[in-house]
Amino acid sequence: MAEGVPARKPHHAGHRERLRDRARGAGVHHLPDYELLELFLFRSQPQGDVKPIAKALLSRFGSLAAVLAASVEDLMTVRAEDARGRTKGVGAETALDLAALHEVARRVAKEEAGKRAVISSWTSLLAYVRLSLQHEPREQFRVLYLDNKNQLILDEVQNRGTVDHAPVYPREVMRRALELSAKNLIIVHNHPSGDPTPSRADVDMTKQVVEAARALGLTVHDHLVVGREGVASFKQLGLM
Repeated sequence: MAEGVPARKPHHAGHRERLRDRARGAGVHHLPDYELLELFLFRSQPQGDVKPIAKALLSRFGSLAAVLAASVEDLMTVRAEDARGRTKGVGAETALDLAALHEVARRVAKEEAGKRAVISSWTSLLAYVRLSLQHEPREQFRVLYLDNKNQLILDEVQNRGTVDHAPVYPREVMRRALELSAKNLIIVHNHPSGDPTPSRADVDMTKQVVEAARALGLTVHDHLVVGREGVASFKQLGLM
């Protein structure tokens, strides 16, 4: 470089402060997903251009919700090339930060769902189960144990399975309900395929759980099946 000629600044010079100024001015709710993600990545990657990584994350997982729900291991497979052709990846610290952000969001949603009787705050409940399960890569079978006022005692994972099956043991569900002095239940599981439409096996399993609960004087309010495309309610579908 010729003497006295100033070095060219990278194209992203000043970008962080400009983005922060826009967020402060218009509010973070006006930022597109990739810029909101950038703003968060600034903290775990204090130097360099993080826009390519933010966009690569959204491209790889498909949505902001899916980015946050991804496992640390999957997040660390993402790499992006900056304007200078240098490749940079999502490191362990960044992946852990993103996983922590998802857990914060899940706990806030759970807190909202549990403030009132669950069946009277249905919108909050659906938001919570979607956030918890819609991007899970394996089936999970969970039970929401409720007291006699239908307030949440415990949301417990009863079993984890494969991509299309999680074994369910009605006897174990009932045993746990008695331990917790629960009076009512909502059962929840996810379909990693994305389609929440209940299967024949889902319907049969639900009947078994409902019958076991009835024998003990307990009530199963609903069975929710969560997928990326939404949440199916057995009660609304007339399946229970």
